Amino acid sequence: MDLEQLWQAVLGEMEMNISRANFTTWFKKTFISSGEGGRFIICVPNIFTKTWLEKKYDKELSAAFKNVTKETQIEIIYKIDAKKPETATNVASVAAVAPDAKAGQINPLGNLTLKQNSLNKFGLNSKYTFATFITGKNNELAHAACQAVVANPGQAYNPLVLYGGVGLGKTHLLQAIGNELAKSSDKILYVTSEKFSNEYINEVRSGRAKFLKEKYRNVDLLLIDDIQFLGGKDGTQEEFFHTFNELHQANKQIVVTSDRPLKTIPALEERLLSRLEWGMVADITMPDLETRIAILLNKCHEKNYHMPDKIIHYVAESLESNVRELEGVLTKLITYFEFNNLAPSQDVAKRILSETLASFKEKSLTIRQVMEAASRFYDIEVKDVLGESRKKELVKPRQIIMFLLREEINLSFPVIGQELGGRDHSTAMHACKKILKEIEENERLAQEISSIKQLLKNL
Repeated sequence: MDLEQLWQAVLGEMEMNISRANFTTWFKKTFISSGEGGRFIICVPNIFTKTWLEKKYDKELSAAFKNVTKETQIEIIYKIDAKKPETATNVASVAAVAPDAKAGQINPLGNLTLKQNSLNKFGLNSKYTFATFITGKNNELAHAACQAVVANPGQAYNPLVLYGGVGLGKTHLLQAIGNELAKSSDKILYVTSEKFSNEYINEVRSGRAKFLKEKYRNVDLLLIDDIQFLGGKDGTQEEFFHTFNELHQANKQIVVTSDRPLKTIPALEERLLSRLEWGMVADITMPDLETRIAILLNKCHEKNYHMPDKIIHYVAESLESNVRELEGVLTKLITYFEFNNLAPSQDVAKRILSETLASFKEKSLTIRQVMEAASRFYDIEVKDVLGESRKKELVKPRQIIMFLLREEINLSFPVIGQELGGRDHSTAMHACKKILKEIEENERLAQEISSIKQLLKNL
């Protein structure tokens, strides 16, 4: 294992234990310049990052190095050096154009393990194709809709909206459309909503709004990732609204992704919501066992690594949350076996998986975090949920919070009632039973709760 592979394995450990935002923020432009005998020099771009890693993440990094290298003593030295060797991972260029690239099913370590040359001129990851996407019951509708768009762009489903929780493959399908249509068109634009918003602000400030219009309205295919971040940004929504109208009237294809149902995006203008619902809205849910097994087998094939079926099945049965965590654990197992020159062993796999699951559980949720995640999802205030109001827009989130407090934290009904404004335990019991029953009958509600759980996982 060379230094880059070692660093990627360590980053894989870190990504599973800290939030996506912190992971992307603090590990951009970092790399290992040397490592021997448990002593590693990590290069960082500036003094601010150096100080932060030393104070906040030194223990986590040491633990990650121990897990990967099996060294008992780890010494980490942080050095300011923004110049990477040619073989080092190019994080900055990837993060700038595809901050959610890790949402697909190719690379569990996300942006920090993609090289610049894996991106084409449109900013699309060349590995994100339909051929590398594993289909199952959870995503077959979305997959079919994407293929219909490729077959008849601007006509079949326009716009196409893909929504689902974190790490389920939205970005993979979005970019697969782009990569397929790039074979016949040069007018393709892929951006995140955050980049779209930043460009809008910068161009308005510099008096170059005309340039922005020419860039976004002179395309055959517009791909926008994480549309939910447009919520509450009035100026950006205004610009996107007019861009949408012009492209749609010209039969140009628009595809967007969202981590939640459109109607639940906070402060999304009604006229924009209406237009996004003109075409097709396809959701992606959690993969079932068969799909998870297929994903793991495909990943092993990509890495040209044979993992015994018993281990594959054990991993698939143990992890149900999302594709990213699933692939992250598999990569961890492969790295461990290869680094220690060991044949795959089910006992070792169980121990490593047990340690990984334990690290997930260590990030224990608090009652307040559950309340805040659900309230943020439904764009309401926590204090209103705890109040006496019986308004419809508050009753449902309140019941969902009770359900999550029971399911995720295993609180008793009396405690749940007390935490939700001093309500009786029978109220909490009724809410949990009601939500549990509705989940079985209402796919949309099940997806909303799934999205909230994903928010909790990324805290």
